[in-house]
Amino acid sequence: MAVSQRKMPPFPAALTITTTIVVVAAVFSSLFCSVSSYERPPPRRNLVVPRRKDLDSDSPEQVHISVVGADKMMITWITEDSAPAVVEYGSSPGLYTNLVTGSTSSYKYTFYKSGYIHAATIGPLHPDTTYYYRCSSDSARNFTFKTPPAQLPIKFVVIGDLGQTEWTKTTLENIAKSDYDVLLLPGDLSYADLIQPLWDSFGRLVEPLASQRPWMVTQGNHEIERIPVIHSQPFTAYNARWPMPFEQSSSTSNLYYSFNTAGVHVIMLGSYTDFDSNSAQYGWLVTDLKKINRSKTPWIVVLVHAPWYNSNTAHQGEKESVDMKAAMEELLYEARVDVVFSGHVHAYERFTRVHNGEANDCAPVYITIGDGGNREGLSSKYIDPKPKISIVREASFGHGEFEVMNATNALWTWHRNDDDVAVVGDSFMFTSLSSVPACKI
Repeated sequence: MAVSQRKMPPFPAALTITTTIVVVAAVFSSLFCSVSSYERPPPRRNLVVPRRKDLDSDSPEQVHISVVGADKMMITWITEDSAPAVVEYGSSPGLYTNLVTGSTSSYKYTFYKSGYIHAATIGPLHPDTTYYYRCSSDSARNFTFKTPPAQLPIKFVVIGDLGQTEWTKTTLENIAKSDYDVLLLPGDLSYADLIQPLWDSFGRLVEPLASQRPWMVTQGNHEIERIPVIHSQPFTAYNARWPMPFEQSSSTSNLYYSFNTAGVHVIMLGSYTDFDSNSAQYGWLVTDLKKINRSKTPWIVVLVHAPWYNSNTAHQGEKESVDMKAAMEELLYEARVDVVFSGHVHAYERFTRVHNGEANDCAPVYITIGDGGNREGLSSKYIDPKPKISIVREASFGHGEFEVMNATNALWTWHRNDDDVAVVGDSFMFTSLSSVPACKI
């Protein structure tokens, strides 16, 4: 059942966040989250989503799901007090014929202690099927999700640097109208920036969508949240709240992993963990790329937070872009990766197929999609003149849709938020490199 074909649950009521929290978050972010200092346009109004008053202390909230292997789904949710880490589910409304017990964890961050974070993997599941489920045996909160198809076609939504502002809310409302199967997010989720209750607010904000379709994410600089001496461990909240199925792809870190869905192999890389040729991530990527069978998965999609190609004046010269590109670009080119999505720069930009700074018909298309909503505003200044390899660039909030129709063709569309209506601002028809004779490996 498509998202656009059923009534979506309303987005949570949002309140304007206090000026104090905004100022504190901005200060700490600039100190510890590796955000470059450059002039940004004025920020949009921030939102904070409070906990619903009608929920009990053991009621599930912040529910989101993620793909695990070919026929399983991980359900993640949070309760204020202790509650059973169980998911009941079935293929008919109100008939929960299956029960799975998962695990529970929590974390501390300075003076903050999280709620009880539960995760349970359910399945085997049928493809392209709607399931009904509830968490912690709570009969007051019932959810549905649809599994991705087993074969092409499949449709992805791609958003980066989401945050929780009025623009974020518009982006989510526009996405809710799209008939998509899987959402991909290349980093910078909540913009909590050390203020841990904002992670809870973000979970409530995205729950209406994230509980219905799998959200597959990787980390950005705003997920680091390391405070020297006080809290030296990075990614504490991100790893605890957004566990991804990294073990299934033989990764040893939640910060990078891969998965197959329909005929697409998706690789989520980590910009903010080691990536040089001696790193665990590099070694894992080499092995992962060698495992891909292009006859079964003719498409390869890569996501990374810091863009390797960028003609915006924002975030130029950062090691996460320059050094990671130097270390890994050749690997992606030799594997004939079709497209690389990134965030970080708060604008949209699509490059041609490019390798080593030059147009190359057998190289990936690079697309920056860091325009989900964030509190820092848009990155509106570009390098002049525009490089020949840059095809379209625009500083607007919005989202992208990548519709893989078959083993050969896919349609990319970028939708800007124009007066709260999604308007197509760019489109591009892909031909998979695995189907191009001149690009055969």
